[in-house]
This record gives sequence, C-alpha cells and structure tokens, in this order.
Amino acid sequence: MSMYRSVEGELAWTDLHYWTEQVQIDVVAMHRELDHMIGFLPDAEAFLLSLRRLGKRVTILTNAHRAGVEVKTAKTGLHRQVDRIVDAFEVGWLKMRSEYWPTCQELVGFDPSRALYIDDDEQCLAAAEQFGIGRIFHRSKSSSQASPVPSARFHSIENFQSILPR
Repeated sequence: MSMYRSVEGELAWTDLHYWTEQVQIDVVAMHRELDHMIGFLPDAEAFLLSLRRLGKRVTILTNAHRAGVEVKTAKTGLHRQVDRIVDAFEVGWLKMRSEYWPTCQELVGFDPSRALYIDDDEQCLAAAEQFGIGRIFHRSKSSSQASPVPSARFHSIENFQSILPR
C-alpha cells in the first residue's frame, strides 16, 4: 500500500505500464484476462441513449490509463455511444488535480457553467466544483456490486435516470 499511496494523485497512480514495471506482472494482460468483470452500470446505457436523444454532446472523462480504456471499450462498445473518451494521460493530469480542468477545457472545448459532471470520487468532484462546473452529481453506487455510499458534500444519485428531464 505504501508504494501505491506514494504516487496517489499522480499519473503513475493509474498508469498500467508503470505498475507492470513496479510489480513485474503484466497488468494490461491482467485487465484483458479479467474482462468478464467489465460492463456498464445497470442504467448507464439507457442514460447515454437519453442524452443522445436530447442532442447533448457526451464526453467520458476518465483517470484510467489508455490501455485500460481500450480493454473496456473493446468489451462494452462504449466508444460508439459517446462523442469522445478522454483519458487523464491525454490531459496530463488526473481529474482530482486543479490543473486537470483548464487543460481539459482547452482540449475538449466546453462551457463549465453548462457542463454536467458525474463521478463517484469526491476529490474529482471537488476539483470540478472549484473550476466552476455547473452541474455536479456524486454517483453513490460506483459499481453494480457495491452498496450506495452517499456523499456528505455533493448531491448523490444512485442511478442516472433520476437526473434526466421528464
């Protein structure tokens, strides 16, 4: 854990090649072997479809390493349901860092006051809030296997459908 914590908040924290070197195990290959555990949250596909019907531009922002994103998109087809997937390595910072948001805005092009951002990580939400993201929600259920853990600071949702216009 001390090795893991020593790079927390830095790109190395989610860099699969870095961890391959550190632990001498092919972490990308492990991701591929465990792809049976990869899938959408129960309501995520319907939510993405609803956003598309509303004419919204949908960009996934992830701290995941590009190699991990490739494994996930190959399994789920997520890349076909969104306009763009931006990994932290493209931006140069993790989402919980204040440097992330202005760089991401420059790269992607969005109006922070009109943007919707949903995350299960409160540090990432705090950085987005500090940058001025207009609509922020905490996803209290980070996986289909996890129990909901509401945020004391941000408005929590258990499912995406609860924030769609009726």
